[in-house]
Amino acid sequence: MVSSTLTKPQMRGLLARCLQFHIVGAFIVSLGVAALYKFGVAKPRKKVYADFYRNYDSMKNFEEMRKAGVFQSAK
Repeated sequence: MVSSTLTKPQMRGLLARCLQFHIVGAFIVSLGVAALYKFGVAKPRKKVYADFYRNYDSMKNFEEMRKAGVFQSAK
């Protein structure tokens, strides 16, 4: 029988090396998700609200709702 020597697995520092790799990866992924949320959700939402309130007349809206009978206290 021919016995060949197997290389020993790395045990010293293995956890630290794996954790370092996964922490860096998680940080990069979280930055990517935050950037996607900011530019894909938050900025368009702010723009829609700004456009809506640029031409919004609260008294006109109140009068329309009053005429429709939404309020019980306003005739």
